[in-house]
Amino acid sequence: MSVNKRIRFSYIKRNLIFRFDAGTSRGILKTKVVYWIQAFEDHSPKIIGWGEAAPLVNLSVDDRPDFEIVLENQLKELENENWEMNEEVILNQVSNLVPFELPSIRFGVETALLDLKNGGKKKILENDFIDEQKPMPINGLIWMGDEDFMKKQIDEKLKEGFNCIKMKIGAIDFKKELELLKYIRSKFSSNEITLRVDANGAFSSGEASEKLESLQKFSLHSIEQPIAKGQIKEMKSLCSKTKLPIALDEELIGVMKKGELLDQIKPQFIILKPSLLGGIKETREWISEAVSRGIGWWMTSALESNIGLNSICQLTSQYKPTLPQGLGTGKLFHNNLNSPLKVSKGQIQYDPKIIWEEPS
Repeated sequence: MSVNKRIRFSYIKRNLIFRFDAGTSRGILKTKVVYWIQAFEDHSPKIIGWGEAAPLVNLSVDDRPDFEIVLENQLKELENENWEMNEEVILNQVSNLVPFELPSIRFGVETALLDLKNGGKKKILENDFIDEQKPMPINGLIWMGDEDFMKKQIDEKLKEGFNCIKMKIGAIDFKKELELLKYIRSKFSSNEITLRVDANGAFSSGEASEKLESLQKFSLHSIEQPIAKGQIKEMKSLCSKTKLPIALDEELIGVMKKGELLDQIKPQFIILKPSLLGGIKETREWISEAVSRGIGWWMTSALESNIGLNSICQLTSQYKPTLPQGLGTGKLFHNNLNSPLKVSKGQIQYDPKIIWEEPS
């Protein structure tokens, strides 16, 4: 017989500082505010489940000036509920209690409760990533910047042993971006290095087809979100005509009718960011809808700290991925938490010999 419990919640706010100016087509990122959610019971306050709510500026549905107040009020309301410590029940209850318009809070509460259920050891789900320390392939991310900065990053990633490189494009001159792709291909063929590009919606619908044609010559794996979200007809046309596979990213944010969107656009891939989509339950639904239609997918962090990244890695691991995932963001920040998450030779792995730094 299951026992329903009252759970207490609190949070810690931290301003993460980037090691460099992280350029995207939406602007330069220097810092990232995250909220680490704690879940615990009064009679055993030292056993804490940790989650992370971290809206992405100018992108998350719940990126709003009063986010901290909303989070505080939401957590107070959740303390009035009875919780059954069962994974499926927790996910359904969070989905019912936390509005769809607060996706990062959903994700943070889900993971905090699941961590508490499993003893407060940063284990969210049953998975090979933690249980067997099985590594997962990831891509090396090249941030936007001037040509020299991007070339330096490319050389570093290749030297570090990544066999999948993802380059953000759309901020500098397009011809220079093509030269950078040419530079990579002059060193490594498509059999040696997989190349992805991410436009973050930077292309206009009028120029997108021509630019995709220019990119095709570099034997790219895919391009993420070539045009801004919401242009369903134009994106559908691009997906149907281009030889370069298209992955939807921002297009998925705030969408409730998942199958309907996929049927309309018919993309080749989708990119999944749990904290932008509403957490574990919503992400699993996206995967189910995509797989049933023969659409590929991979998981990507949304610049979370190692608390959130750890949860995403565990969820991803349940699907035993073979495609490189976008989970190599742990070293982006000066003041991230030290954690067992290790990146080496194009893979991310959980090393239980490394102790988690206590969040504060």
